Amino acid sequence: MPERSLIAAVALVDDLRRPTRLLAARRSAPTELAGLWEFPGGKVEPGEDPREAAVREAWEELGVRVHLGAQVGADWPLAPPRLLRLWWAVADDGIPRPLQDHDELRWLRADQLDEVRWLVHDRPVVEHVRASLQHPGGGPREGGRSG
Repeated sequence: MPERSLIAAVALVDDLRRPTRLLAARRSAPTELAGLWEFPGGKVEPGEDPREAAVREAWEELGVRVHLGAQVGADWPLAPPRLLRLWWAVADDGIPRPLQDHDELRWLRADQLDEVRWLVHDRPVVEHVRASLQHPGGGPREGGRSG
């Protein structure tokens, strides 16, 4: 698959070792996606390293430098011919703001992930991420995994 078909994104959480909250971003553009929620990210440029693209996209879309953790699962299918490559991430500095292609951000706990309307192709990824989020002040959620 050509590199231009790869989307690099971040699952921005409050802590890489014991995440309790995930940042969701509401699309403001393009029109057909406006109002739907996603993981912040974008296209990998030709010759660009996908990890560097995820860091760049977080800066452009959220105004924060991020530290990437492990990749979240394998590459996730989006609308053909695109694939999503997602990394766990935390903000190194600053507070995320909706800058580019987004008009709202929300920090969500595992039990709040269904309160927003996710892009259809992101829903399986959300379920995967849900299993890794911890209950605040406790261990993993029932049936979830640690870390």
